[in-house]
This record gives sequence, structure tokens and C-alpha cells, in this order.
Amino acid sequence: MFQLTDRVAIVTGSGSKRGIGRTIALTLARQGAKIVVADLNMEGIEETVQAVKEAGGEALGVELNVTDQASVDAMVSKVLEAYGRIDILVNNAGISQKVTVQDMTLEDMTRIFTVNMFGLFLCTQAVLETMKKQKYGRIVNLSSVSAKRGGGVFGGAHYSASKAAVLGFSKNLAREVAQDGITVNCVAPGLVNTDIWKSLDEQTVKSVIAGIPMGRPGETEEIAAAIAFLASDEAAYITGEEIDINGGSHMD
Repeated sequence: MFQLTDRVAIVTGSGSKRGIGRTIALTLARQGAKIVVADLNMEGIEETVQAVKEAGGEALGVELNVTDQASVDAMVSKVLEAYGRIDILVNNAGISQKVTVQDMTLEDMTRIFTVNMFGLFLCTQAVLETMKKQKYGRIVNLSSVSAKRGGGVFGGAHYSASKAAVLGFSKNLAREVAQDGITVNCVAPGLVNTDIWKSLDEQTVKSVIAGIPMGRPGETEEIAAAIAFLASDEAAYITGEEIDINGGSHMD
């Protein structure tokens, strides 16, 4: 795959076992990147750091609350103190909630946007000064097929809206920083084979699979591979784009 030797990569939400963050961290590490494992869960951080080291990579664990400005700034300071640069930011941290619009509260909406969009904004803004000074940066944001087709299996309308906001934000930012050697792109995964998927009942599984032409969920490694490409030098002329990874369940 694409070489990321000695690139410093922050992966938010990479301490959790349930999502794809840990696989992203491991994939980037196998391509030579130095990984910053950033998450709220200290136990999960330690597990991911250990997994990266066992795979022959280098990792730094940093406790991070993406919704807190001070926490984000402290994380960036720690990374710069340790490595002196930040080359890659993967905004993976996110939350979801299955609820109808009728039953949704303003607090529900605020909570989802605070993590999925505002947290992404804080982390992105915090690395821009460093990337501009370097004249180099790769920002990869996690959106979702739900943002493009209007919902999915796990999230409500507020989740779809927050992930659609990520797409618009990313395209605008891509225009702003293109002259600084920074690319900004999104991946929009569909259904992925995580612990959350495995918890669904048989009838729901059959219904969801019926809507995927490939007849299966995606694997976390398939999402991470696309992110590794977008984070590489080979993707230097790609910015403001979104890559759909959904087995054909949504086609533009």
C-alpha cells in the first residue's frame, strides 16, 4: 500500500473496540506512520497503543475530549512536543442514536452535533496552523452513507444531518487551504462489520443486507485502506472529495 513513513497521524476515537478507529490506527501504522491514539477511554487508548506497537509501529496515547477546546489544544501541544509536527488528522470520533424526529429532543440534536460536527471542527482548526507552516497536511473526515441517502440502520435524522454537515464543511475547507499544501477529503462508509452490526437481530440483518448489492457489510480494513490512500503523497491532487464505501447501497 501507500508509504506514510515517519508521518505523524492523529486518529480521534481510535481507542474504541466497537468502531473502525483502531483499525485505521493500525493500518496507518503498518504504512510507517507514527500514530497518536486520541480518545476519551484511557483503557482503550492503552489497548490500541499496545496493538500498534505489537504490529511494529510507534504510538502515543493522548486522552481527548473532542468537544472541549482545552482538551483539544492540550492534545495538539503534546503531539508537537513529542514529534514536532502533525501531518495527518483523521476525524473519526463520532456518536449515533436511533430515534425518530417526533421523539427527538433538542438535547439529542445538540449532543450529536457537538461531537460529530463541532468536535471535528475543533480538532481540525487546532492542527491548521502547524500544517500551514509545514506546507503539508492531510485531513480525512468520516462522514456516512446516511448523510447522502437520508438515514440508515443505526442513526436518526440528527446523525444524518451532522454527517451531511461534515461533507459541506470539508469541501469549503478544502478550498481555503489548498494553496497551503493541505488536502481535505471525506470517506462515507455504509454498513460496516463492527460489534454494533453483530448485535442486530436476524430479521434486521436480512433486511439491511437485501439493500446492499454486494450482499455483505464492509470490513473495517476496507474503510481504513481508503483513508490510508487519502493520507498518502499519492493522493496529493485529490481534495474536496468524498469516497463512498458502501457495497453499492448508495451510488452517486
